[in-house]
Amino acid sequence: MSETINKKKQYLKVKKETPRKREAEARRVDFNPTYYLFNTDEADMQSDRCIKCPIDLIKGMSSEFSFCRTGCPLENKIPLWIEATKNGDIKKAFELSNETSPFPEILGMVCPHDTLCQGGCTISKTESGSVSIGAIEVYLNEQAFKMGLTPDYGQNVEKSGKKVAVIGSGPASMSCATFLLRAGVEVDMFEKSDRPGGLLTYGIPNFKIKKDVILRRFKWMQEAGMHLHLNSYINTPDQLKDMLDEYDAIFVGVGAPNGRGARMKNEEGHGVYQVMDILTHAQKGVFESFYENILKDKNVVVIGGGDSAMDAVRTSVRMEAKSVRCAYRRDADNMPGSAKERINAQEEGVIFEFYTAPKEVIVDKENFVKGLKCERTALGEPGDDGRRKLEVLEESDFEIECDVIILALGFDNHEFPWYSTAQINSGRWGEIIVDDDKRTSNKRIYAGGDGVRGADLAVTAAVDGRTAALNIIKDFGLTL
Repeated sequence: MSETINKKKQYLKVKKETPRKREAEARRVDFNPTYYLFNTDEADMQSDRCIKCPIDLIKGMSSEFSFCRTGCPLENKIPLWIEATKNGDIKKAFELSNETSPFPEILGMVCPHDTLCQGGCTISKTESGSVSIGAIEVYLNEQAFKMGLTPDYGQNVEKSGKKVAVIGSGPASMSCATFLLRAGVEVDMFEKSDRPGGLLTYGIPNFKIKKDVILRRFKWMQEAGMHLHLNSYINTPDQLKDMLDEYDAIFVGVGAPNGRGARMKNEEGHGVYQVMDILTHAQKGVFESFYENILKDKNVVVIGGGDSAMDAVRTSVRMEAKSVRCAYRRDADNMPGSAKERINAQEEGVIFEFYTAPKEVIVDKENFVKGLKCERTALGEPGDDGRRKLEVLEESDFEIECDVIILALGFDNHEFPWYSTAQINSGRWGEIIVDDDKRTSNKRIYAGGDGVRGADLAVTAAVDGRTAALNIIKDFGLTL
């Protein structure tokens, strides 16, 4: 009994460790990953900290406790695959990890674990900190791949004779295709870009996740029979009509592609960019040996405080900008983006201008950006939502000299011309309306991800894709 108790308290002896990161001076000059992966010793030591909470015993019951699995939108079998990893059974851990998640090694890198699974971890409330779930998830899958194991894409399942078209290739579409393939459904995926992956490929920088990790998944899906159509933009009613004639069902995973403006004077000036334009441009530079570096030797200001803003400032550093600043209306504690990413940016030389609200783009006679006029702000009394109101200080205008301004203010939905033709209802902001099964008002068309939710997480998009796939499979009278 005492031995069992001691094992349960292993987390008190060994504190939480996160993956080691490269020195700032080394990483700021390239797009290679910031963090090293866990080695076997690190993974074993951190896996041993899990106390294996009885999650399934009290699932569905009212409880004041939170757990890793209840914090995970996919409800992954986290304690089970951590236990298998701890026991050295990588094959079992891999199967458990991939059973509910369509791409665990990707989500292990891009998920905000501290607010999801690790935030729900029982021991996260202790001084020792949570189990390093994301890092273990990446480790066990990469170890499995080295052993020659590959994910289940229905390679040994009899084909059902059913065909589904998937529009888009981002996380929602990847997830939907994964589960459809497992059921023997033929999948045709249509992507408007030259490479698949959506935001995972062109929106998240290479220093956060290497693109061969993402492209590897598509290679496996294609080997399992998925047909991937690149440079295929589905934008007209006739294209959608042809799809409805050819396919038994359609999944729409088009994302939320429209960047928001700041409604400033001269916002159309030369040198003002949307964040996705910069991130896509930079990633294409990683893919290709030569490209035009539009930020080299420029003074750059990024407006915003979310994860895309952090991606933009860190990308600007790597694109050899002369200086990089981030202008945000509130303070560091109120930034919606990852604190870890802000710290990484500061280590790499980014200057943060807090309590700074942009007011006007300053341009020259040829309409080229020369600066950004701003005003100082302060936090006032709490509003109805509990958050302190933002106040603008009188006569506080000042200017930041810059050549480039990057708007990282969030994303909006795009209402495609074929929505009305396909009888797909959309909401006030252009978002596709779906029911709990992710079915649109057209019973043969499903949708998920940012095109439904607005800009959200890769893991919630993965949930949507899985939910849609399982209901399509059910409609077809198939089972997994």
